[in-house]
Amino acid sequence: MSKKAYIFPGQGSQFPGMGKDLYPAHKELMERANDILGFRITDIMFEGTSEDLKATKVTQPAIFLHSVVLSLSCAEKPQMVAGHSLGEFSALVAAGALDFEDGLRLVSLRAQAMQKCCEKVPGAMAAIIGLPDKTIEEVCAGIEGVVPANYNSPGQVVISGEETAVDKACELLKEAGAKRALRLPVSGAFHSPLMEPARAELAQAIEATPFHKPHCPVYQNVTAAPTQDPDVIKENCLKQLTSPVRWTQSVENMLRDGASHFVELGPGNVLQGLVKRIAGPEAAITVEGIQ
Repeated sequence: MSKKAYIFPGQGSQFPGMGKDLYPAHKELMERANDILGFRITDIMFEGTSEDLKATKVTQPAIFLHSVVLSLSCAEKPQMVAGHSLGEFSALVAAGALDFEDGLRLVSLRAQAMQKCCEKVPGAMAAIIGLPDKTIEEVCAGIEGVVPANYNSPGQVVISGEETAVDKACELLKEAGAKRALRLPVSGAFHSPLMEPARAELAQAIEATPFHKPHCPVYQNVTAAPTQDPDVIKENCLKQLTSPVRWTQSVENMLRDGASHFVELGPGNVLQGLVKRIAGPEAAITVEGIQ
């Protein structure tokens, strides 16, 4: 039986004017977001520049709000959901595991905690193109301070950690045959052990937040496995900041479990491209985006 999957993007997919066309139909929810955050995020989304939207305390709630509003616009409910990094929180709201207000507060706190962590513990990330996951894992295992952080698609993995360790890994991975080893324009080592201070700061808020049983399976970043257990979902949300995003494995598991129609809900179309690469050119799937 074919199933519809909703997928939600993470940080980096924002753009000026995002969500402006959705405001008339979702004014109440968007104004509630402004009240919860204590500033008018909608003004920045609709009228701000790319630079304005880059501030982490703005970026993450803006993408979350845009994605959740889009999911509310969909007539059909999904039969499975997943989100990339930040997008996991959008997915949890869409599946009914988190209330909108609680999700927004967690996302806002997560963004601020990550920003503080980046300022205190600078780190780096780099995209590695054209090598098997196993080769990247072996090279990282031999260097202290760097780990695989995002398994985006076959042949595309992002590594994360201390700046010198990331640079050394890039050199060795180029020698091992990587087509590209490109430092990313970020100031922190996301999804690595360097994010531990941010995880610790977020832990208390996540523990205090009620999580519900979602109406469909959620494929979480930490395990790539489907779950509808609120306790498991909460635990994985806690681990997410210091663990890799297993996007390739999540999509592979969704395909195995019958997903044939993927809908990306949120700004940009990065996940559509990744799903197509993971599924392969022969896969009988439909991938579309709603922005």
